[in-house]
Amino acid sequence: MFKFWGSQEEQVRPPQDVTTQSWYPPSVSSSRPATPGSTSSNHSSSHRLSGRPQSPSHVSPAEAAGIISALKDKSVDELRKLLSDKDAYNQFLLSLDQVQTQNNLKDELRKETLQLASENLEKEPRIMELRNQCRIIRTTELAAAEEKLNELDRKKEDIMKLCSPASLLKRLQERMKETEEESDNVHMQLLEREIDLSSFTHKYKRLRMNYHRRALIQLAARTT
Repeated sequence: MFKFWGSQEEQVRPPQDVTTQSWYPPSVSSSRPATPGSTSSNHSSSHRLSGRPQSPSHVSPAEAAGIISALKDKSVDELRKLLSDKDAYNQFLLSLDQVQTQNNLKDELRKETLQLASENLEKEPRIMELRNQCRIIRTTELAAAEEKLNELDRKKEDIMKLCSPASLLKRLQERMKETEEESDNVHMQLLEREIDLSSFTHKYKRLRMNYHRRALIQLAARTT
């Protein structure tokens, strides 16, 4: 039997899916919208990628909406070109407001870093000069100041020792002993008739008054 054109028995070949090789990584390629011919393949690939750790997405809903708004007006050919042509993709990526903002921020940070580094390099001679001055002061003036401070500390310790209660009592006892010896000498001079009675009375009275005054001071210091 003849087969006429347009008959129901005519076998119509299904349209073949035109696959476009993408340079995207698997994580990006798996996010492409599914087509009728690639549903099963996407399902199998997503099943294979489910075991891999997924990196957290840092895209906010507002940024995602902006990207979708930039893509929705493109034709199928333009979308396929973005998937297959790396230069076209980079050009589209750089045209997004979010990417331009990040690039501008990166440029500003780079300029500020270079400016800070330049200022630090300009301050380096001054830092070296101050460091040399500190070294000179440490080796000359500081050494002399430390020596003088040590000398003053030694004098302070000597004065503190002389003014200590034990030292004062010892000196007082020595003065009492000296006064006792002087009064004995004056008494011997009277016995040997080296001085007259009036001179003896004046000197001996003065020496004994000093001796007893110091003795009272020593007694009061020991009792307190």
